[in-house]
Amino acid sequence: DLCSVMQTVSLCDEIEIDVGTGKEWCLSCDADGIPCDARNLAWKAAKVYCEEMGKDPEGIEIRIRKRIPSQAGMGGGSADAAAVLRALNRHFGEPLTLEQLADLGGRIGSDVPFCVVGGTYMCEGRGEILRKLPNMPECIFVVCKPEFPVSTPALFKVIDAVEIANRPDNRAMESALLAGDLLEVSKNLCNVFDPVVTADHLELNYIKSIFN
Repeated sequence: DLCSVMQTVSLCDEIEIDVGTGKEWCLSCDADGIPCDARNLAWKAAKVYCEEMGKDPEGIEIRIRKRIPSQAGMGGGSADAAAVLRALNRHFGEPLTLEQLADLGGRIGSDVPFCVVGGTYMCEGRGEILRKLPNMPECIFVVCKPEFPVSTPALFKVIDAVEIANRPDNRAMESALLAGDLLEVSKNLCNVFDPVVTADHLELNYIKSIFN
């Protein structure tokens, strides 16, 4: 079970969808290494939405321009899936509420429900249990993505076999958000995967030293 504070940021992929192409479904992406078939979460989102609503889109084309680093734990694929759900829902006259779309997103991936609603949330269960938190104070995030990829599913398998020394204090984080205290928010940032990844990639210590 997860218990994690999640936050959307302005960094985003760009998604374009054509509905009613009269052709076979297709998906393209301008980044290497991204699956462009039914394995892609954006494709899965379109399929789940159309099946749930009993809609025949008569052909769909999805085009993705990547801005969010892949295999970086930033939820890029989940955000793409959420964008497709919202776009298709708008195309068909918005028959589903945002909450219903988020529930539908849970069938696609654990982070999709959060990405559908966006903002600042406490995410629990597999990620499908959402509780709204006070908005994050306006700030700037610096993202540094090393050359090596890290698979989130692989990390979950590893983390189950190790003892977690430091867990985030979500209650303190919630209090800091409620107070709008950005310094306290930053003090309570914690990622249990950090030591697991750093053990295999010591160069992260150098990167962290630069930020400090």
